[in-house]
Amino acid sequence: MDTHHIPVLCDKVIDFLSPKSDGVYIDGTVGLGGHSAAILETSAPNGRVIGIDLDVEALSIAESRLHVFAERFSLINGNFAEMDVLLETGHSIHAVDGILLDLGVSSLQLDTPDRGFSFNHTGPLDMRMNARQMLNSERETDLTAMQIVNDSPMDALVDIFKRYGEERFARRIAHRILQTRQETPIMTTTQLAEIVKRAVPKGVSKIHPATRVFQALRIHINAELENLKTGLDVAIQLLRQGSCLCIITFHSLEDRIVKHCFQKCARACICPPKTPICICEHTASLEVLTKRPISPDAVEVQHNPRARSAKLRVARKL
Repeated sequence: MDTHHIPVLCDKVIDFLSPKSDGVYIDGTVGLGGHSAAILETSAPNGRVIGIDLDVEALSIAESRLHVFAERFSLINGNFAEMDVLLETGHSIHAVDGILLDLGVSSLQLDTPDRGFSFNHTGPLDMRMNARQMLNSERETDLTAMQIVNDSPMDALVDIFKRYGEERFARRIAHRILQTRQETPIMTTTQLAEIVKRAVPKGVSKIHPATRVFQALRIHINAELENLKTGLDVAIQLLRQGSCLCIITFHSLEDRIVKHCFQKCARACICPPKTPICICEHTASLEVLTKRPISPDAVEVQHNPRARSAKLRVARKL
């Protein structure tokens, strides 16, 4: 398998994190280790990185790639939404000097057909981030896309496709899925993609018709938005004063959550607008450093087409 990996917006992330030799940094979605490698190189000779990921296959590749950094790099198999507990129990770490979350599905997962993330390869309808491991957390799941597609009632499918995929043809797609599964189970990624393609009017979008449906199923199965909301709160608590939180998102649902969290945490008052006197006792905990999200430039997209939808938002702990 080709494990060549180009970390998205890496130079920008390093600019904001400004890794120092005495610092401890968290890569909460370590993937194949591209961002972690850059942080470790920049924080030489003594900077440390703790890499967290649900995907044990990705962790194995990251470990092989980053072994040259020896004791400066540690890996944890787990969910970044629980990074405070993972750091405390495994490393007795209670505060860090920078955190990165590079959200969404990884190149490894997309390019491995039997993981079921991509409609470009025939594989089983799985889509679990933690498919290669035993479950050891209430945040992890053994629910697969195959189960959802074949067992869920129509209204549940419509809700998933609308809520997590913002799919305008959700009802038509769900109706076609129910029609198909009455005759034969829907077992593979390409089978589902073809069903969606037939349900969506031709020429209504420049992207593949199945893109939003696959996104919706993946987000639902892995509780990605719920984990993001929790992970943001945990990350802000872990950061030392003056340290940065960098979040890379790949679709509007994630970006909206990050934007609203940063805005709320940057305000000194969160009382309703018509409240005459502040009673919330809220204090600002973040300074937003990216008034607008940073996107990859044309050169980066040319070298890494999967980066085209990436958006980076950054905030500093006050």
